Amino acid sequence: MNIQRKFGKTAKCLWHDRKRFMGMPLSFTRYYLIEDPTWVKMFVETGLTYSEIEEVNLYRICDISFHQGLAGKMFNTGTVVLKSSDESKPTLVLKNVKNPYQVRDMIADLVEREKTVHGVRVTEFHGHN
Repeated sequence: MNIQRKFGKTAKCLWHDRKRFMGMPLSFTRYYLIEDPTWVKMFVETGLTYSEIEEVNLYRICDISFHQGLAGKMFNTGTVVLKSSDESKPTLVLKNVKNPYQVRDMIADLVEREKTVHGVRVTEFHGHN
């Protein structure tokens, strides 16, 4: 696949994978982590004849969670869930990706880097009942 044709001439792919079934990439759901000189974004592309692409800037991600069941442990796959402040798609799910621990750590490091680059500070509010 030509990353530059799809995401722009200066785009560089940091990571990509497909949704997996029993460890094998038998799906038309594709995940891309793309870096450009001014941004880093996560893309989820679904479909074969009709494609839909969701994207989120990494600096907008405020929480990363991870799920792995028994089959995931057997095939070294898992689901990484990205919660963001994006209005159109606040939750981006990377379902059944290979090496999920490394993927989660890589995304977390890039999120922190992007927040620093863009001057984004996270403030947490805790409600009291």
